[in-house]
Amino acid sequence: MLNRRDCLRSIVTAGAVAGVSTGWVGQLAARMRTEGKQRHLVVLWMPGGPSQMDTFDMKPGHANGGSFKEIETSVPGMRFSEHLPNLAKRAKHLALVRSMQTKEGDHSRGTFLVRTGHRPGAPVKVPSIPAALSQELSAHSADIPDYVSILPSSFINPAAFSAGFLGAGREPLTVGGGASPFGPDGLPRPPVATSGDQPADLRVDNLLPPEGLGAQRLDRRKAYWDLLQSRYGASGRPGAPATHDTVYRRAMQLADSPLSSAFNLGQETDASRRAYGISPFGQGCLLARRLIEHGVPVVEVSLSGMGPLGWDSHIDNFKTVQSLSEQLDLGWSQLISELEERGLLESTTIAWMGEFGRTPKINERAGRDHFPDAWSCVLAGGGIAGGAIIGKTSDDGQEVVDRPVTVPDFLATIAKAVGVDPHKENISDERRPIKIADGEPIKELLT
Repeated sequence: MLNRRDCLRSIVTAGAVAGVSTGWVGQLAARMRTEGKQRHLVVLWMPGGPSQMDTFDMKPGHANGGSFKEIETSVPGMRFSEHLPNLAKRAKHLALVRSMQTKEGDHSRGTFLVRTGHRPGAPVKVPSIPAALSQELSAHSADIPDYVSILPSSFINPAAFSAGFLGAGREPLTVGGGASPFGPDGLPRPPVATSGDQPADLRVDNLLPPEGLGAQRLDRRKAYWDLLQSRYGASGRPGAPATHDTVYRRAMQLADSPLSSAFNLGQETDASRRAYGISPFGQGCLLARRLIEHGVPVVEVSLSGMGPLGWDSHIDNFKTVQSLSEQLDLGWSQLISELEERGLLESTTIAWMGEFGRTPKINERAGRDHFPDAWSCVLAGGGIAGGAIIGKTSDDGQEVVDRPVTVPDFLATIAKAVGVDPHKENISDERRPIKIADGEPIKELLT
């Protein structure tokens, strides 16, 4: 009698003999390899709205196309910007959606829609898709946070980054970011500590105890705090007391857990760190790989560049997008490579997205403005049919001419890719059933 391993070996061998490298045989083998594994999601969030026409949906030869050249990828017929050469080599893992379409061209409103699947203004505090999926993919361990957000730019619309009615226990642990891009002096807050040509230093705020506070004193403080909280009944009280209690307990558990070492990028070799690029985003992708290795289900990394909405390229679009693309190319491609080397890519889905795209027409300041009518998102990794292209825009990039995709459909596809039923309902505080994603998965993008 064949066991599962023998069965898988037979199927793969048969496929090789028949010359089959894709199709149902490959899909079945992939499903068997990931069956029973912890599933993961990495969200690469591009605040400000990345230019689709200078990244994944270029229009060479047209006046709207701009100055960037188009390059071939490892997938015939799939072409990227010249500033994404490493991703081009790994295109077999990527699936493009070139026909995203919404009606929200404002940063705040667009961010809320894309991250929750709902238009802003609804009475229900709906959770973001990373928070909702972290609940489904939960590691069920007090020592492992279910959702870590690296370099978040949540100030533009905090509700779009929150767990909503799912509660404080589903809020992300944040690294190197905050709700406001400005410090108490009113000046822009640097996202992370940097030093010359050294890799950016990412830290979890308040993870380490104050200097000079020994373990014995720290334990006494924790015991005293726990006594006060239990007498106050904080965990059983609604609202702010319960939230405060949850946040503090999670922080103390993490500080004492083996997972705390995952945040120490100093454990990596200098060569490994530089392979991701020394930018905050590159180091964030490295941290994402380490967190996934330690069992964290959902990790988000934002690429903002020098400003909180880095892709908002109204002025000097091509200089801005080139710089951001080079950071994206190094960090994302190396993340794919190292996840694959460690056998984790088949169980890790990666979603690249922003709140909208940029206008095909270049403005008088060599920039591109907000454009929700026709733009791109990308999926990669586990559960995704790499090399696929969904949708098409017109030759001038002004409109979708084939297969328009809504935000709920895109989010439903992400959910399905990580093995979650997008139509599963959570009950809000108002006792209303709310689906994880109220759309239909794009079947051609799924394995």
